[in-house]
Amino acid sequence: MNETAQRVEALFEAALELPTEQQAEYLTRMCGEDAALRQRLEELLRGHQQTGGALDQSPAVTLRGNLPFTEKPGDRIGPYKLLQQIGEGGCGAVYMAEQEAPVRRRVALKIIKLGMDTRNVIARFEAERQALALMDHPNIAKVLDAGATQTGRPYFVMELVRGLKLTDYCDAQKLSTEERLKLFTPVCQAIQHAHQKGIIHRDIKPSNILVADHDGVPVPKVIDFGIAKATTDQRLTDKTLFTAFEQFIGTPAYMSPEQANLSGLDI
Repeated sequence: MNETAQRVEALFEAALELPTEQQAEYLTRMCGEDAALRQRLEELLRGHQQTGGALDQSPAVTLRGNLPFTEKPGDRIGPYKLLQQIGEGGCGAVYMAEQEAPVRRRVALKIIKLGMDTRNVIARFEAERQALALMDHPNIAKVLDAGATQTGRPYFVMELVRGLKLTDYCDAQKLSTEERLKLFTPVCQAIQHAHQKGIIHRDIKPSNILVADHDGVPVPKVIDFGIAKATTDQRLTDKTLFTAFEQFIGTPAYMSPEQANLSGLDI
């Protein structure tokens, strides 16, 4: 994939993360006077809407030529066999997988979208592995492994958390304000634990906080630690809202003020 195609795909994926009413403003900001780029992105977005958002029918598939854009259940990635897709976002897709060697266990395997320098992503993850290994908190899902698929897409292997995202759990259980705050306290403690180890998540949002039921006790777990940090080698200042491929780092609705406002302050 050439650099132009990488940029188109990265911008398209970032636009999908935004509400429909904000996409036009985003395209204006990112495309500037490049009418051809804007037209291509508008075509991709229209095609995505017409197919109901189905990833396997998305026009973005054409950016990969004849190579498969996504994996499917039954495929093998290293020692992992994909069982079923359990999540999808602008950064990539998440599968429940079975590790077959050296131990047999169920894990969550997140495959990062195209448009990144795979070698550098994996190298940065390896550099952060020790810091991630130092994190030992019951409310943080562990990041276990990393590698690359045959098509060059980075992947990360995480502890499999069987639960609902934080907001869905609170609504399903009809929790009171006091009960919600009590559930959120260990989440704050988990974030503080990570900060003490020098790890900043950079994409805290309800879908990255899952609540599992352990013997009748709700246990929230923060997922995706270390992944956002591995996918960019820049410090999070005003220059790092977008990477070299314009990949959006973070989710607009949940960004910290200094991240969203492009200030000179670090997170």
